[in-house]
Amino acid sequence: MRLGYNGGGDGSTELNTDSGSQNEAWLVTFFYKTLWQLILHYLVPALYSNGQSCSLSTPELSGILMSGDVLFGAVLPLHMEKVYPKLLYTEKPTGAACRKLSLETYLQIQIVKFATTEVNKNSESLPNITLGFQVYDSCSMLQRELQGTLWMLTGQSRAIPNFQCQRKEKLAAIIGHSTSTYSILMAHILGLSRYPQISHFSTSDLLSDRTQFASFFRTVPSDAFQSRGLAKLVLHFGWTWVGFVAVANDYGQRGIQVIKQEILKFGACIEFTEYLHLNLPNHNIPRIAQVIKDSTAQAVIVFSDVNVFPVLDELLRQNITGKVWVASEAWSTSLLFSSEKYSSLLDGTIGFAFYSGNIPGFKQYLEQTNVDDLPERPWNWMLLEDSVGCSFVDFQKFSVPRERPPRNCTREDKVESFQAYLKHVPSMRIAYNLYTAISVIAKALHDMMMICKTGNSPLINKGCSDIWNFKPWQILKYIKNVHVNLSNGQEMFFSDNGGPPPLYDIVNWQLNSEGAVNPAVVGRFDAATLSINASALRWARNSQKIPTSVCSESCPPGFRKAAITGKPNCCFQCVTCPLGMITNQSDSSECFQCPWDQWPSQQKDRCLLKVIEYLSYEETLGVILMSTSITSSLIPLAVLGVLIYYKATPVVRASNYTVSCLLLVSMSLCFLSSLAFIGYPNREKCLLRQATFGMVFAFCVSCILAKTLMVMIAFKATKPNSDLKKWASPHVSYLVIGLGTFLQSVIVATWLNVFPPFPKYNVNAKPEILIFECNEGSPIAFWCNLGHLSLLALASFAVAFFARQLPDSFNEAKYITFSMLAFLTVWVSYIPASVSTSGTFFSKELRPQTIKTEWRRAFSTCVHEWLPLQATYTLSSFTVNSFEDISVAAELLVETRT
Repeated sequence: MRLGYNGGGDGSTELNTDSGSQNEAWLVTFFYKTLWQLILHYLVPALYSNGQSCSLSTPELSGILMSGDVLFGAVLPLHMEKVYPKLLYTEKPTGAACRKLSLETYLQIQIVKFATTEVNKNSESLPNITLGFQVYDSCSMLQRELQGTLWMLTGQSRAIPNFQCQRKEKLAAIIGHSTSTYSILMAHILGLSRYPQISHFSTSDLLSDRTQFASFFRTVPSDAFQSRGLAKLVLHFGWTWVGFVAVANDYGQRGIQVIKQEILKFGACIEFTEYLHLNLPNHNIPRIAQVIKDSTAQAVIVFSDVNVFPVLDELLRQNITGKVWVASEAWSTSLLFSSEKYSSLLDGTIGFAFYSGNIPGFKQYLEQTNVDDLPERPWNWMLLEDSVGCSFVDFQKFSVPRERPPRNCTREDKVESFQAYLKHVPSMRIAYNLYTAISVIAKALHDMMMICKTGNSPLINKGCSDIWNFKPWQILKYIKNVHVNLSNGQEMFFSDNGGPPPLYDIVNWQLNSEGAVNPAVVGRFDAATLSINASALRWARNSQKIPTSVCSESCPPGFRKAAITGKPNCCFQCVTCPLGMITNQSDSSECFQCPWDQWPSQQKDRCLLKVIEYLSYEETLGVILMSTSITSSLIPLAVLGVLIYYKATPVVRASNYTVSCLLLVSMSLCFLSSLAFIGYPNREKCLLRQATFGMVFAFCVSCILAKTLMVMIAFKATKPNSDLKKWASPHVSYLVIGLGTFLQSVIVATWLNVFPPFPKYNVNAKPEILIFECNEGSPIAFWCNLGHLSLLALASFAVAFFARQLPDSFNEAKYITFSMLAFLTVWVSYIPASVSTSGTFFSKELRPQTIKTEWRRAFSTCVHEWLPLQATYTLSSFTVNSFEDISVAAELLVETRT
């Protein structure tokens, strides 16, 4: 098969411009195209063929060939390290020396041979067809990976671009590479000829672009799933302050980009991001180690392959420990880090690993492997040289650039050491994915050979391909639709992006009895659900306590987060919530206002129902006030009884017996009116207490006004030619009392009908308490009520003042004057105090054990400063008006006395 080339477009355009003739330009274009076809299709192959047969030969140790009717290729990074020679500029540079052929990478050769042998042994799979393979060691170098790919396509000992010579064996597909960057280049080359490419380790999400990589498939999930899973893993443990270390290629950069997006979306922050530059002499390792040492983040996500071990060596050299490493799948299960050397650093590491299952019969196959088996004998010797530390003399004839031990191997080294080393079979995750890739190729070939029927084919023409003469794009169609039942019970198939259903194991590096660390499976992630067995987790020094990695400690309930200037949002300080606000969860950004009937707890972490307060009969203060009111109301009644008993005496008759009786009754009612302000303020009580208070006091003050007015008229009427004689009648007293009381009743009736008072909760007096009180309904009606009482008291004061100089036998007016003066003074001071402090001293909490100290002090002041004035009957009638009156009056008296 030869690949053509189309070119010459630029030359034709230029010639057309010069001549202006389209016909001549077309002829020139055709000539150039024909010339390029001849050069590429005949001249180049002829120059490289040199009369040799068109077949694969291996003069150098670069690949392994196992013949078969149909072949698949595999470009594998068997050697994990390479040492570049020093450039002297005086001689031709030699190739890089390959080092460290580990058991983990060596098993890839064995799994390729084992899987191919299993397919050929199975009579139901590819009957009468043998499957072969070509394996090429890329040594983790880009140029060798490119050389191996062209080597397989060309079919000769030399890699020739755009040329293929495969006459006997057909190349069905190529497996590789394990590095995403190399796989991208490999996919571009294979995509030109539409060769199927299956990678068992390349995870970059760039390879999911089917427009660029239509022939690329992989048996491992895309990094897009792993990155989202790692982000969920970090957030699952509450690590909101993390650092990143990634290899500076497509694998690391793309993986870190997705993790950052997921982490930042959920509010976590990133302290640093460092890239491991493999093309630099020191890989930027000193800087990375210093950044990790200076960081405060305890969790460090390492999105890299096994090339991260130089960073770990530098951290060990500087004794930088105490970090929690979050590993990507490329190194999370590698045996390179399981030695005791890294145990102090990697103990407790957690990360993702490819989900794998057992490969039936593979361990038994390894037990029968001989060091001299062909065709992989050179790699067997390499493994022994790297693991045992000796060189094989017979191995000198293979010209491979590699570093070799100085000691020669003996026969015992060959047999005993080889079998003993193979018993330490590491994790089969990479080998399992490689085994799956071979199974997919075998199943696609089987479907093309056995299942395809004309008219029911995935091909465009609905025809079937010949197993002996198929084209790459034909086998590509079958690989797209392949379904393979794996040994672990899973079904392998490719989604639209060329990858399998995502499924990962979560591994945790734990110390074993020998002091080394081994990965243990502690959970699983399937792109939607993250499940972790918390009891199986072990952190540093076998601790079960989850490490913390935060910039600032969590704010407990009752506090909110306050940003720190110049710091990311994960760095904050905790500020207590303002008055009346709470936070009921940790790390809250805002405090929330409690409902109107609730108040924060002392810790400000929840809202509690506010205590309802009112002046209760069961309270100590309520009992005292009620007892005082009832007792005080009996005094006027006792005096009334005396008056009635001595009503026939001249003194009683001279003192206006009827008005005096009415005054004493009203005084007793004034004492009792204070009872309306004690107890639960229901609707009926709210309607009656202000009305009762206004009517009783209006009646009392009207009686005082009538009594004082009659005394003054009586003395003024004795003067000659006085016009007051006609007013010196008892009916005038009754008229004054009736008129004052009637006007008050009109105000009260209007108030109760138009704007009736009603009970309400006062939430403003004390924010933490609900004071249950009566709303007066209408401020205007309330002031009219008080204003009428004030006018009556002012009139009584004026009349008493004019009558103050009456004879001593009638000194009653002097007491009335003083009483009205005190009444007005207290009244004037009471009104603004009542308006500004409504509810502050008037209500009492329902629970008796919480009596307010202010009420006790106010009542004590009242008892000591106010009650001695009970001799003045008008003043004493005023003292039980309300608790506000008692408090304000007591304070005024104290100020006066001082």
